[in-house]
Amino acid sequence: MSEFTMDADFGRHALTRSVQGILGRGIDRIDGVAKVTGAARYAAEQVPQGKLAYGYAITATVAVGAVRSVDTSAAAAMPGVLAIITDDPRIPSESHIIRAAQHPRHDGTLESYGQIIGIVVADSFEVARDAAHAVRIDYVQAKGKFDTLANQGSAQDPHQGAMLPNIVIGDVDAAIATAPVSVDVTYSTPYHVHAAMEPHAAIAEWDDDRLTLYGAIQIMRGFTPVLANSLGIPVENIHVLSPYIGGGFGGKIGGPETVLAAIAAQKVGRPVKVALTRQQLFHSVYGRSDTHQRVRLAATPDGVLTAMAQDSIVSQKTGLAFFEPVALGALSLYAAPARQFTTKIVKLNVTAAGAVRAPGEAVGMMALETAMDELAEALRMDPIVFRKVNEPATDPTSGKPFSTRRLIDCYDEGARRFGWDARAATPGQRREGDWLIGLGMATAARVNFLADSVARVRLTPAGVAEVETDMTDIGTGTYTILAQIAAEALGLPIEHVRVALGNSNHPDGAGSGGSFGAASSGSSVLLACEDIIAELATRMGATPNDMTLKDGHAIAGNRRVSIGELVGDAPIEAIGAIHPGKNSRAYSQGTYGAQFAEVAVHAVTGEVRVRRLMGVFDCGRILNAKTARSQAIGGMIWGLGYALHEAAILDPRTGAYVNRDLGEYHIPVNADVPQIEAYFIEEIDEHASPVGAKGLGELGISGVGAAITNAVYNACGVRVRDWPMTLDQILPHLPPV
Repeated sequence: MSEFTMDADFGRHALTRSVQGILGRGIDRIDGVAKVTGAARYAAEQVPQGKLAYGYAITATVAVGAVRSVDTSAAAAMPGVLAIITDDPRIPSESHIIRAAQHPRHDGTLESYGQIIGIVVADSFEVARDAAHAVRIDYVQAKGKFDTLANQGSAQDPHQGAMLPNIVIGDVDAAIATAPVSVDVTYSTPYHVHAAMEPHAAIAEWDDDRLTLYGAIQIMRGFTPVLANSLGIPVENIHVLSPYIGGGFGGKIGGPETVLAAIAAQKVGRPVKVALTRQQLFHSVYGRSDTHQRVRLAATPDGVLTAMAQDSIVSQKTGLAFFEPVALGALSLYAAPARQFTTKIVKLNVTAAGAVRAPGEAVGMMALETAMDELAEALRMDPIVFRKVNEPATDPTSGKPFSTRRLIDCYDEGARRFGWDARAATPGQRREGDWLIGLGMATAARVNFLADSVARVRLTPAGVAEVETDMTDIGTGTYTILAQIAAEALGLPIEHVRVALGNSNHPDGAGSGGSFGAASSGSSVLLACEDIIAELATRMGATPNDMTLKDGHAIAGNRRVSIGELVGDAPIEAIGAIHPGKNSRAYSQGTYGAQFAEVAVHAVTGEVRVRRLMGVFDCGRILNAKTARSQAIGGMIWGLGYALHEAAILDPRTGAYVNRDLGEYHIPVNADVPQIEAYFIEEIDEHASPVGAKGLGELGISGVGAAITNAVYNACGVRVRDWPMTLDQILPHLPPV
């Protein structure tokens, strides 16, 4: 095994020696044809060995209290019903099956609306659904807490060891009190849900005491031990398959459908499929909490920040520790000697909060970057100039050097491409008929992580490389980029690489989450290739540095030998393992960018139309130009949705979401999304990972909402501080026609 811990830079490796010219190219996704033709099977489409039965979750219709009694007589009498399970202590109440591991007994206590109480199993989905609705449940109902601000008196500080503890450096209050120019503004963001296109679904099948589970699981290595603990079986008795995932981004680390399917299949002795309905997943799969952010900024007349503070109030379900790390993006962004980033967590009887699409930066950067625009206006400075004045030489919170940081280049390139010099500083200056036109910008920032990851690479006598890892692909192009890394390192055509993902029997990959998947899993593949290259070099009588691998051949000295011939009769196999180390503590590692938006605001109706979006990003090595651009564009669409559309509305009387479907939970559709441009300032970051790449998927979300908000202000002079921006926030404040 080739194992490396990032206590230092890896140094020269196959990618620095390679000449194949595959890595970085915009190669079409190698799984693309399978997906568009339907050959790629997702969790709900898998075909188990036995006759399939169907499960449907029974969910609570009250938020707080307990189950007094369950009457299953009417449901049990329906033809086709195989089982009704409400008394199994392993039943998960919600998506955090990690919580099920911590609190394994299901005792009927209810802490939020829509909690899972049981499951009906039947010969068809329709019968299972009807029977679940026929189960009669009597509750002991109690009063719940559903309003964050109304209950902020009981707010708690972050728990010990939290990813984002409270940080206070210097005296912010004094700096703001004496500052010539300052802003002190409160912003709010609503609850968000994942709403992935693919439903949360699983198929479970038992063979004696061994379980095979097909599911949509982003991070295998974290899921299988928890599932084993939840079911009370050894982890080696579980085989999980998740070859394709139709969108995840935090929501599919192991939903309740996985445990429900396993329990139901064990009960009826047949494979069982459980797919949560859209309405169910709003409450049984965690979402993003609401946030209430007070942002304070102070500066000298020439724009030098003297203080910055982002103090937030967020909510979380009772009994859970996670909280939205709102200020995460702000920590390393701007130089200000007095700094304060705090969070207060209010525990409520609401759906659990968890990681949703760039936790922290997605909503925190909306507020911070809108406040930066407000202060730039107060200073009468161009927003880009203001930000450049406050560019730090080192991380202003930790004092660490940046691994790489090309933010200034992102500003300059973005301004040039977007035509920023045409922006009018005074709002309302540009009009086209009934439409007021405005330009806005914002900074994008996202922390960078490296995760433990292991991969196996096997080079066959046919000159084909086989890559195996339980790493997953949530639609981001993992199959393709891992194939490109292996092809580049081993000098193979891309067609000579086979990638197998999403199988828990394979080595433990990083998994998809936190934007760490590509760099982490890619580095483990690279390390495995390094061992294979060393063996090939030995057989060529050369060193790796003296050997060239290209187009399926090894070249050294005066010899040119096909790789298959060099391999011989038996495959060459190697395992690569990467681990985070001292580099993650020695350097401030992040990704950055500049977001630009042009909007049109209707002068009569207040309707907002985004006409242009453009982002320029700094995220290390670009592994595939096409998939990278697609990820950036996808993130920017999410940011547009946060600005104008997305909000899960909680009924303060019941604790239930009132818009729990895609008809009422609004997300951007094609008509809402303009042509989007995404560009990259590429600099390989050798401090971050051996492959030199950094996270990209969630960076694209960051800052977009603020850029659109700032553009709306530039168009019509209306400053919105509560998202999403709706007509009622804009219309009353529009200037007279």
